[in-house]
Amino acid sequence: MLQHHELSAAVRAAIVAAQAAQTLPPFEVPDPVVERPRDATYGDYATAIALQLARPARMAPLKIAEAIAAHIVSPDYLGEINVVPPGFINFRLADEWVQALPARILEADAEFGRIDIGHEGQSAQVECVSANPTGPITLGRTRGGVIGDTLHRVLEAVGYNVTMEYYYNDAGRQITLLGESVKVRYLQQLGRRAKLLDEHYQGDYIIDLAKELIAEHADALVDMPTDAFAEYARDRISQQQKATLARIGIFFDVYFREQSLYESGAVDHTLEALRENGYIYEKDGAQWFRSTDFGDEKDRVVVKADGEPTYRLPDIAYHWDKAQRGFDLVVDIFGPDHHATAPQVLMGVRALGYDSDFVHTLLHQIVNLVRGGEQFKMSTRRGLFVTLDELVDEVGADAIRYFMISRSANSPVDFDLDLAVERSDKNPVYYIQNAHVRCAGIFRKWAEAGLAENADEDADLSLLTHERELAFLRKTLELGDVLEMIATTYEPHRLAFYAYDLAALFHPVYEECRVLHSEVPEPVRLARLRFYRAAKVVFARVLALMGMSAPDVM
Repeated sequence: MLQHHELSAAVRAAIVAAQAAQTLPPFEVPDPVVERPRDATYGDYATAIALQLARPARMAPLKIAEAIAAHIVSPDYLGEINVVPPGFINFRLADEWVQALPARILEADAEFGRIDIGHEGQSAQVECVSANPTGPITLGRTRGGVIGDTLHRVLEAVGYNVTMEYYYNDAGRQITLLGESVKVRYLQQLGRRAKLLDEHYQGDYIIDLAKELIAEHADALVDMPTDAFAEYARDRISQQQKATLARIGIFFDVYFREQSLYESGAVDHTLEALRENGYIYEKDGAQWFRSTDFGDEKDRVVVKADGEPTYRLPDIAYHWDKAQRGFDLVVDIFGPDHHATAPQVLMGVRALGYDSDFVHTLLHQIVNLVRGGEQFKMSTRRGLFVTLDELVDEVGADAIRYFMISRSANSPVDFDLDLAVERSDKNPVYYIQNAHVRCAGIFRKWAEAGLAENADEDADLSLLTHERELAFLRKTLELGDVLEMIATTYEPHRLAFYAYDLAALFHPVYEECRVLHSEVPEPVRLARLRFYRAAKVVFARVLALMGMSAPDVM
């Protein structure tokens, strides 16, 4: 699965050999980049290293490329090595090696595409969703969750030991408002006079919580403090959030409570450590962090004049905790509202003596819900939102997972409800899953015909000669490249693009390369059966990496 890495090493060795043979002059040999060309007619892989060496070698790129190609020790999977002007070296895989791919795919099975790019045994943490326990999971938080969970699956596939973590903001003003909101609704449901303020949470779910309390305690809680209502609501909403996320296949290993940072003294300890390092000063009664020492445009308040910490201080304490836990990689996934604050938190980590390069912050844009071409406006506090539960009920988990990563995190997502439920090739979810369904259908019909289940076990794969069959098999090899790219760029939309492109190559094969048709010779029939068995494995694997189901029927 890592041909481009092996070819890079082979090209580098060829440069050294050419220098030893004096067909290239002495110069420092760089690490060549071998990648897939945009135009497949040039080959399966290509390198432009000769163009880069023109200056140090003081030779024409074409001559350099010819000298390198002459010294490449060709791996068994290569069929051709071509040099083309102005100095590209193109590589084409041997057809017989490509034809044998179904056997390797079936051997790998559910692990197909798994690669080790040097991360085996390293630890990674993905923090995502991290919604306040003040309401149902909404679309924006869902997008961060799907991005995070897809990254988690990919990082595992390249060798990391991954921890999925959810940070509960269960301290501060929003929890107080939650308690007040539930108590007001509780009193109102009992017929008592109580007024819901504009700053309170307005959604019907608050009324539902109040009704639950009445069912359990009647009017016994009338004189209870707001904190009691806040604690009950926080716990119930947290339970509901976990259950909701489970419906789309998102589970967490760690639930980290913000309140625990106060209970353990970590917030105070963080403030004192920053002070001891010379990064805290007092002005106007508040405590200020010297974030300008780390490139910020101005210093930031971490403790207000009334003694209440701003959100920055517990966030710095939390990330200090992450650093102390020794993760090799941390991926924080936030919405666009964290654009300014996320860098300030990492400045705090550096002020505490840690290099923050192990943290990668991924900011995703908003999700627009569209029906009939019109956008639905949402507001969590006003209670104007579509919950994840409602969305799952309407379009299903698979559509949600796909559409949330169907665009780069830097771009908004227009979630088209009408398209998500359409059962046609216009719907990319249907289009991709139908490839797996078609493979499953072949084996179902094969069994219904009473034919031997493992008849293709010793099939002659050299009979896979149709250009569409070979094109599809070549595409399966790109899965490892895609996973490596995602693991280094944190761009899971690449997997959605790959899945669609793979399906686009598959469906014409299905139409043109028949298995059960009576006119197909038996040896070819068995080779194609092996091909479709492997294709089924590949689609199941890609869908699993996206957290989607691989149905046998639709």
